[in-house]
Amino acid sequence: MRILIVDDEQPARERLKRLLDGIGGVELIGEAEDGLQAVELIEREQPDLVLLDIQMPGLDGFGVVEALEEPPPVVFVTAYDEYAIRAFEVNALDYLLKPISHERLEKAIHRAHEAQAEGQGFASRLAPLLESLTSQSHYLTRLAVRDGNRIRVLDTDEVDWIDIENEQTFVHAGSATYPIRRTLADLEARLDPARFFRAHRFAIVNLDRVQEIVPWFKGSHKLRLTTGAEVELSRAQARALRKLLDW
Repeated sequence: MRILIVDDEQPARERLKRLLDGIGGVELIGEAEDGLQAVELIEREQPDLVLLDIQMPGLDGFGVVEALEEPPPVVFVTAYDEYAIRAFEVNALDYLLKPISHERLEKAIHRAHEAQAEGQGFASRLAPLLESLTSQSHYLTRLAVRDGNRIRVLDTDEVDWIDIENEQTFVHAGSATYPIRRTLADLEARLDPARFFRAHRFAIVNLDRVQEIVPWFKGSHKLRLTTGAEVELSRAQARALRKLLDW
């Protein structure tokens, strides 16, 4: 089994490497010290298993998985509390709780090997886990977007608006536009509603970027942003925005 280690702390990576040395049937093919490097290595090396730290600066472990088109099987390395651990257990995804023991790591690799042999789909089991954890997590402060062949991490402060075109979600930040592997509904649920507003079915705007509310036709409106972009405001959402902004 070809394994990749991802952890932002070198001592943690070194410990995992030492533990892997004592386990037969595995090959360490590389290590990454941050989420962006992890995405690049995973896409290039196509590992059989990733030992993935969750809590990393910039792009965290969940962000790494969500940025991948076809994520490989993952054993999450976590220091999360008991509530989150139960979410992992219920959704049948393995985790390693720091500090990691040799026995626990060997057991996790054995489970991953069995799941691979039985053809269990990792992606289908990951979605319920992320949904379970959403209820206990804070609002998103960073978004992983595609920038050509690379992944760029944007602070949500940089985002002007988000929309859907031809069934693809795009994030607009300044003069740049980036595709993102998230649905608009998911983003609406994960972004701070005090700052990000669903202007209509196909767009979310950063309220800090709204410069004017412009009358359009037949009583409808558009939101003119500080960048000059204009986003349609549906009649239903205009009523919600009036209550929010008291206009």
